Amino acid sequence: MSAEAIDDLTRDAFLGGRLHLFQPRNGYRAGVDPVLLAATVNARPGQAVLDLGCGAGAAALCLATRVPGLELWGVELQPLYADLAQGNGLENGVAFNVVASDLNALPEPVRSARFDHVIANPPYYSPGAHSVAQNAGRGVALSESDTPLEDWLAVAARRLAPRGYLHMIQRADRLPDMLAGCVGRLGSVEVLPLSAREGRAPGMVILRARKDGRAPFRLHAPCLMHVGTRHERDADSYSAAVSAILRDGQALEWPDG
Repeated sequence: MSAEAIDDLTRDAFLGGRLHLFQPRNGYRAGVDPVLLAATVNARPGQAVLDLGCGAGAAALCLATRVPGLELWGVELQPLYADLAQGNGLENGVAFNVVASDLNALPEPVRSARFDHVIANPPYYSPGAHSVAQNAGRGVALSESDTPLEDWLAVAARRLAPRGYLHMIQRADRLPDMLAGCVGRLGSVEVLPLSAREGRAPGMVILRARKDGRAPFRLHAPCLMHVGTRHERDADSYSAAVSAILRDGQALEWPDG
């Protein structure tokens, strides 16, 4: 992503206008995925949260909008996005400590800290599995590049405090890699599939795992994003639960069963 591209920004509303983020017009842009990720995190005021690969700050700042009083940290490989995330925190009155760093070379303030929650929206495609966009910012965001998914899980596990939670959103076909990365590091694994509509196979999943967790694995029923079995008209068709997340900043509750 060039220095010139960062000057061409849009100011986008999230959570029904409760949060506004500056994002590159032509670079990687946050959609609903980081909003849904943030909605699943069971954080409480006063807890410490680390967002790995925070981009422009969408997931972390959506969480902070719903749960004020968090100690919020972000790590982002690309300095231009790290600067955007820091600025978006200031724009929204949220103290957001963002460092520009590779996940495998974290600076001392992050390496010496332990977090109650780690959240991550890693690149969706393994190297060579997808033809990424030509824009450099978008390409790095969509493809793993030099940081395999297992490294994201290993770094998250090391940064978590005892009994702390990881929440990660990924493509459903990467679930085997996510589960393999948890082995020996994280337990009490739960998976919430996200399906576009009734009768559709899940395209995305949110994984929750706990440091030192010992509960059995749980695969929940899918969260349905849209009402109906097909798109029938040019209008918003989000389910009531998803609409409450996207428009009102509500939590996405994990099912009990």
